[in-house]
Amino acid sequence: MKKLLAEFIGTFWLVLGGCGSAVLAAGVPELGIGFVGVSLAFGLTVLSGAYALGHISGAHFNPAVSIGLWMGGRFDGKELPGYIISQVLGGIAGAGVLYLIVSGAEGFNGFSGPGAFASNFYGDSPYGTNYNLTSALVTEVVMTFMFLIVILGATHKNAAVGFAGLSIGLALTLIHLISIPITNTSVNPARSTSQALFVGGEAMGQLWLFWVAPIIGAILAGLVYKYLVPNPKEIVLKD
Repeated sequence: MKKLLAEFIGTFWLVLGGCGSAVLAAGVPELGIGFVGVSLAFGLTVLSGAYALGHISGAHFNPAVSIGLWMGGRFDGKELPGYIISQVLGGIAGAGVLYLIVSGAEGFNGFSGPGAFASNFYGDSPYGTNYNLTSALVTEVVMTFMFLIVILGATHKNAAVGFAGLSIGLALTLIHLISIPITNTSVNPARSTSQALFVGGEAMGQLWLFWVAPIIGAILAGLVYKYLVPNPKEIVLKD
């Protein structure tokens, strides 16, 4: 239960911090943090959460990460259901707190349209980029694949000690810098689900992609890394 609570809290923090920066701070006139600021915010949530909670649960905060670690031989499959449920619930809780904050703004009348409430999308884009389904699918698969390669490599017993959280957080920052204009960056089904639930409509209709693509990318990364480093026994951010 301590592991599951740590995953809940970590995913809560990722959604509140990352999506919160996009919803509350990205577009503020003169003070807005923009794409770069949002990218950094997502990276910082993972970095800080990893060092705070990694010694308890491994700091996955993402169903795709848990699945990728399992495929790579670094995580016990029987723990997957509990981790994934905790991550999804933590993300929903983070989105719920963010909703309570946003709904208190003067003139608030709900969410609508692609990217609303930091939701993920493909096709129509609020940024005018309008990448199609294929572009979104390729982006999410490849970005998740590379994210898992970084995680699996940075947490290996032969990697530099103490730097795993930093490299993972910076990798997530880079992923957002690349892919925000394409899909608003998922690579995390829990993060996508939490926002789509509060937006509804097309965000829910497109949610399937942001489960399928990250999971495919994670599975491929786990298989590739297991081939590169046979029989790894370490788990992510183990003491």
